Amino acid sequence: MGVVKEFREFALKGNVLDLAVGVIIGASFGGIVNSVINDLIMPLVGRVVGNVDFTNLYIPLSGQDSSLALVEARKAGAVLAYGSFITVLINFIILAICIFLVVKAFNTARKRFEAEKPPAPPAPPSNEEKLLIEIRDLLARR
Repeated sequence: MGVVKEFREFALKGNVLDLAVGVIIGASFGGIVNSVINDLIMPLVGRVVGNVDFTNLYIPLSGQDSSLALVEARKAGAVLAYGSFITVLINFIILAICIFLVVKAFNTARKRFEAEKPPAPPAPPSNEEKLLIEIRDLLARR
């Protein structure tokens, strides 16, 4: 029963729940960023570069015809798909920037929240301090 109790304590800690929520939100956020890159950014970049479809940029390594789509070229043999790599690299850079901005906003909000907190009231004097205050007051009256 000791292992079950330990596992229950571990699983019910707030940190585990926070981690699970973070992973789920992170996966969803990654899907959104992938869609933004694949559906919005890469077509624009391809248009600026000269109507290039990055998903079909590759170097054939098995003698395939380079006019084939990437999927067909992969079926015919090995290819060096540098267009896919460029897309994933851009995806990573944009995702890193987004995460940086979220963390920066969180840190700024936390600093503001901490600055707005009123200072903690002074701790009440201990018994020794009370006695010393009484002695000081008695001496001052003399």
